[in-house]
Amino acid sequence: MTNINAYINFSGNCSQAMTFYKECLEAELTMQTVGESPIAGQCPEGMQGQIMHATLSRGPLVVMGSDMVGPGGFVEGNNVALLVNCSSEEEINTFFSRFSNAGKVLDPLKMQFWGAMFGVITDKFGIRWMFNYDKNQKQ
Repeated sequence: MTNINAYINFSGNCSQAMTFYKECLEAELTMQTVGESPIAGQCPEGMQGQIMHATLSRGPLVVMGSDMVGPGGFVEGNNVALLVNCSSEEEINTFFSRFSNAGKVLDPLKMQFWGAMFGVITDKFGIRWMFNYDKNQKQ
């Protein structure tokens, strides 16, 4: 099943924000720091404690977050993206192609260290879209 989740980027305070949201929503929270990830060696020492990826969930409600920002840096007010979890490789390729038409590819579709195909675009209206397909994830 394909779904869309909110993905929020933070400026070094993802852990505090997601912990706050956890309490507000009485939800479950998982977080991985940069230092705990396979890319730890590629990042400066100052980034090791920052959050690589966080997932907050309560039933069907899912909010994701990170301290990682794109090439343009952190811009408050423009720090929310829509993450489309796709149900097939064909679907992710189709969606990525359609959404990138007249848009800008920020990160091309490719296999990532977490085992999923992933890519990021900004569409022609300035909205950032993240596409993810993990064939091992329950649909």
